[in-house]
Amino acid sequence: MRRSVRQRVLLLLVAATVLAFAARQWRQESREAPGSLLSLEPSTISHVELRIGKAPIEHYAKRDGHWYRIDGVTVRTDDGRLDELTETAAAPVLRWRAASDFDPARIGLTPPTATLTLDGHVLDFGEISVTGPQCYVRVDGRVALVSIRYTPRAPRAEATKLP
Repeated sequence: MRRSVRQRVLLLLVAATVLAFAARQWRQESREAPGSLLSLEPSTISHVELRIGKAPIEHYAKRDGHWYRIDGVTVRTDDGRLDELTETAAAPVLRWRAASDFDPARIGLTPPTATLTLDGHVLDFGEISVTGPQCYVRVDGRVALVSIRYTPRAPRAEATKLP
């Protein structure tokens, strides 16, 4: 076998080995990826409940493609704000931990700073993490770290009553 052929074969073996290791690493990282807060598709969510601090719970429902506040009197509300709240279901989790790993009071979950319920799935929001712009979110006995971008906010203005 000529020297140039041997070098090409060796180069192909090295490239195949590198690709095999890269594929294995990618599969492993995919299996270990934390995923999102909920397995719900945000566009399918039709009922939202929100409580920020000690304020009363706000109830919302989606009808004919628009969001309405349904506390006593039905009032059309800010679709953009509610769409932001429903996007929380798909918030990428940076890390999951068991709730027993934390003292709930130390991470702001007793009481939670905000509670968001999306089609019956409860998300309790705690304090901002000391490690970065992330907050603690309790979901089904686990605690996730997510970007503070997904922390529920109070409405900017009152919704107007529709006839």
